[in-house]
Amino acid sequence: MKREELLTEEISDITLDDVKGLETSYLIYSKIYGFSAESLAKGREIIQKVIKTDLRIMSFTANLVATGLRGLFADLIRKEYFNMIVTTGGTIDHDIARSFGGKYYKGTFDIDDNLLRELSIHRLGNVFIPFENYGGIIEKVVRRKIEELVNIKKEWPVFEVLWEIGKDIQDENSILKAAYERKIPIIVPGIVDGSFGTNVFIASQFNGFRINLFEDMRKIKDAVFECKSSGALIVGGGISKHHVIWWNQFKDGLDYAIYLSTALEHDGSLSGARPREAISWNKLRKLENSVFINGDATIILPLLASYLISGKS
Repeated sequence: MKREELLTEEISDITLDDVKGLETSYLIYSKIYGFSAESLAKGREIIQKVIKTDLRIMSFTANLVATGLRGLFADLIRKEYFNMIVTTGGTIDHDIARSFGGKYYKGTFDIDDNLLRELSIHRLGNVFIPFENYGGIIEKVVRRKIEELVNIKKEWPVFEVLWEIGKDIQDENSILKAAYERKIPIIVPGIVDGSFGTNVFIASQFNGFRINLFEDMRKIKDAVFECKSSGALIVGGGISKHHVIWWNQFKDGLDYAIYLSTALEHDGSLSGARPREAISWNKLRKLENSVFINGDATIILPLLASYLISGKS
């Protein structure tokens, strides 16, 4: 199989305009009620409450940014439905790569990965990423930007570095661009776990540039302590999920929360933990103001977004 036969159809980003009208599906799910339909119907009600809180956090994992959801995330930020983002290092990698010309393609789970390696194609699930559309782009962008920033000051909070990169992006579907435009902080507690963080580290060895992650912690700490109410849409698990609920325990927990995940509970993982477990840690105030939706974010998130923009509770 030839490389050009695998890289035929580019992945496109969806926006809020694309999900208009989907909110009518709520009528179907609320009538069916059983199994996952119940949680989706409840999620539709809670998302409207989340966006009315003072501190509105959206967290998500990086794999979703390789899909067409990237544009939807950017729109939700630009429209200020959420005023703080918590995510993982790979989110920055994918957003930079795609913002500066890297194309991702529709692929398949069922393929020989040895063949992909021979053809210089990364696979992320059923998403194909040509080698040249990823690492090299990120490295070039980071090196150029760090050389610019270090001449302004030696030490930067991560969220400010990300704003500075967003300032240079022209792609309207960029998460970093949307965050810069609205000055919404993107908190990445595991920033060194990825290409972006690694390249920042390498650059720092030559020019003395430093990131101050404690300033990012101060940013989320102040937001939690100063708000009267907080709500969160938590897509996926891992460090981004934990960071949100961890900080909110210091104000007796989130007032409203939606967990969207396919992770299992019985292995004791944080990713699979249900909202009821957060109650025991003081990370969530009331169980009735939360829901766990067991489902694929590429299917469920556009539905939740459509309910959100409908304004109907």
